[in-house]
Amino acid sequence: MRTPYLRNRSALAVAGILLAGTPAAYTALADHPSAVPARGKPYIETRLLFGTARPDGGPAVTDRQFTAFVDREVTPDFPDGLTVQSGRGQWRDARGAIEKEGSYVLVLLYPEAAAKNSDRKIEEIRRAYEKSFAQESVGRVDEHAQVDF
Repeated sequence: MRTPYLRNRSALAVAGILLAGTPAAYTALADHPSAVPARGKPYIETRLLFGTARPDGGPAVTDRQFTAFVDREVTPDFPDGLTVQSGRGQWRDARGAIEKEGSYVLVLLYPEAAAKNSDRKIEEIRRAYEKSFAQESVGRVDEHAQVDF
């Protein structure tokens, strides 16, 4: 009868040692960045968030309209590639109402060295969408990234 008790106690002791040692392992990796090989080059990732509902109650922006917009306004300035994702989103408009709508997320990657020039182009894209589809705004998120192709 004592054998199961000892096995359980031993298992708990081993589990405790493993759990106690886990944070130390992560700390050791953090203290030695060379343990993880560096990959890629410094890039900026910009995500643009495009809503499709029109504040004036007009018809929502269609897939065809959005694709034509990307072909006309985005591809010429970012011909190396981009990603478009469809989604559902919500946000609070200027009147304070919660708007739920279909949306698109456009992902752009560009070298940090091109950030100043890319920033101007991205702002032109945002303004063009707002004007073309009567939007209050186009969301923008920028993050530093290490990119390897």
